[in-house]
This record gives sequence, structure tokens and C-alpha cells, in this order.
Amino acid sequence: METLFRKHRILISQVSMTIVRQMMHTVKWERQLVSIRGSRGVGKTTLMRQYIRQKYGINAGEALYLVMDSMYFTNHTLLEVAERFHLVGGKHLFLDEVHKYPTWSKEVKEIIDLWPDLKITFTGSSLLQILNADADLSRRVLNYDMAGLSFREYLQFYKGIELPSYSLEEILSNADSICQKVCEACRPQALFEDYLRVGYYPFYDGDDQDYYSRIENVVSFIIDQEMTQFCGVEPAYTRKLKAMLLFLANNVPYDVSIAKLSSYLEINKTTVLSYLASMQKAELLNLLYTDKKSVTKMQKPDKVYLHNPNMHYALSSEEKIGTIRECFVVNQLSASHTVEYGKTQGDFKIDGKIILEVGGKDKTFDQIADIPDSYVLADSMEFPIGKKLPIWIVGFLY
Repeated sequence: METLFRKHRILISQVSMTIVRQMMHTVKWERQLVSIRGSRGVGKTTLMRQYIRQKYGINAGEALYLVMDSMYFTNHTLLEVAERFHLVGGKHLFLDEVHKYPTWSKEVKEIIDLWPDLKITFTGSSLLQILNADADLSRRVLNYDMAGLSFREYLQFYKGIELPSYSLEEILSNADSICQKVCEACRPQALFEDYLRVGYYPFYDGDDQDYYSRIENVVSFIIDQEMTQFCGVEPAYTRKLKAMLLFLANNVPYDVSIAKLSSYLEINKTTVLSYLASMQKAELLNLLYTDKKSVTKMQKPDKVYLHNPNMHYALSSEEKIGTIRECFVVNQLSASHTVEYGKTQGDFKIDGKIILEVGGKDKTFDQIADIPDSYVLADSMEFPIGKKLPIWIVGFLY
């Protein structure tokens, strides 16, 4: 146990408290069982360690931080650690990358049954199954999904510019005032262009090529490790998934032809659809449908985008600014809203009622004229003109 306390002290003392994400204040850390899921690289570990340092300090005692793929767990069980921790007065276990511990759900369930006064907070892959895990924890866990940096958070992390977040309703109804505040603090357009290239993941260090290499490593890890573990993908087929992702990266936004994808990858159509669905869950892709409510399990999507603009720059051989704009809008809105393909009415339909058209500064309302609740999100603007808003403003949703 002393080994775990020593590792806790080392790891918690190393975390910087200079910048803390807004999510720190929205998570209800005091609940008995809390889950924070998210794609590799978005900052789950940092958030957890920052909370521990802020709440409990750097020394283990009431809190204990455990890395679940530690060598320690090759000859010790989580249940055993929890029992000893509880006996010495421990109150809160923090389990990082819980999916790397094979029997995590069964043991977590047993722990909270045996010691209901012991709280557990755990992080895991965006693919982590809580409902269908070996022990169904879905009714007992409070789950949070963590995204990469929004444009607002990028300004805070990399430029030291602190601005509030806004709801979509506030953005659409009060864009003039919001843009005024942003423009008083910075010149958003140039910074937004930087964000599209290097702003989504919180590990950019000034070297673009190194950043894109790290994104490629994240993608490879998700496909090679997480999708084989959670999605039933045979290791022999991971090359097919990577080929599919690269094909889509160079063809997005992709008007989906399952037959074409099937032929290109030399796999059957059902497997293609299954792979697409899994890659969306893994936060590699965003799949859009014209009517999300009626989507069936094996229905093909109407449009496919890469998950975020930085991934586009890392994986695509072409810089398609129109695609990157749309990818940004889908990514930022999907974190808390339902996004559907607009098809005949605008580019996107949000929450079943708001129509958005996305384009450059000369984009007009011609395609959405006379449609209620319709807006244009246009590039290269700092202030709105009526219902034509700067595209970067949706980067202030979180």
C-alpha cells in the first residue's frame, strides 16, 4: 500500500494547476460513483489529478489515485486495494484508465456494495461500456463525456484569454454583445485559424509536425487497442479500419456510398456499416443522418466527417477549407446538441429545429431564404450582420 501512496504523491505533485478546464466545476465529484469518458488525449487524466490536488492536496490519505494498467495490479486486485484503503480511513478512490483493468466493473460494483461510504471516480475510453459491462452500473453511475478543447478553451489554454461560455440560445439571440466582448479581448479570426489547425487537443507545444504525429498515434492506439477491445474488431482487420479512415479523410464530407467503401476495402457492406458506427463511438468520425430519431442499427449515414478539424489536418493530404469549417461546426455542436444533415434545408439541422448554413464571408441566405430559425455561419467575420454570424462563435458553447 505504501507503494501506491508514494506513486500517488509523485503523480499528483507533478500536475500543473495553472489552467483548469470549466468541466472541473460541472462534475459532481462528491457522488458515490462518477465516470468521465473521452477519447485518448483530451485531458481526462489531467482533470482528475487537478481535482485531487485542489481538493485533497498531494499526499495520499483520504484520496488515492490509481493508474489501472500499473504493474502493481498484476498480483493485486482492485478489491483488495479498496479494502485496505478503507481500513486506513480512505474516502475517495480515483481510477485512471479503468478499462485497462479487465474485471473493473465487477470489482467496482462489489466495492460500492461493501463500503457505501467510499466514493469512486474513474476515467475511461469513449468506448467504455457501462450499460453492458459485466456488472451493469448504469443506474448507479453519474457519467460525463469529455471533449477536446473548444475555441474558447483554446484561447484560455494557449493565449491566456479568459472568456465565458454561452448556450446556443444565447449565441443566436445575443451574438452582437458576445462578439463585442470577444473582439475587445482579442482578434478572433487569426486565432480561430490557428485553432482549426492545432487547437483541439491540449498537447500542442509549438511544433505542428510533432502535434500531427501525436494525433496519428492517438488514432492508431484507438484502432489497434480500443476498437479491438470494445468493438469486437479482429486485430487482423485494423489495417482495414485505418485504410477506411484515410479514404474518408481525403473524401469528406463524404456522400456515403456503402457499395463504394465495401469495394475499396474488400469487405462486406454490413461490416462497413458496423465499422462506421464503431468509429463514431470511438470519436474518430461524426456520422450525420437526415432524421436521427428514425435511424436503424444498420442504416447508412447521409454524411461523414472526421471527428475534429485537427484530425483533418493530420490525416488528409488536402486542405479543404469548406470541409474544415463544416467539420468544426459539427464537432462543437455535437458535444451538447443533436446535429442532423440538412439535405434540402441548409447544411445542418440542430435539435430538430435550427437550420445552419456554413460558408465563407460571401455566403448568402439564398439556400435558406424564408426558413424560420435559420442562420448563416460565415468565415472571416468578426461581427454579425443580422442572422449571419461569425463561424467561430459556436466555439463558445463550452
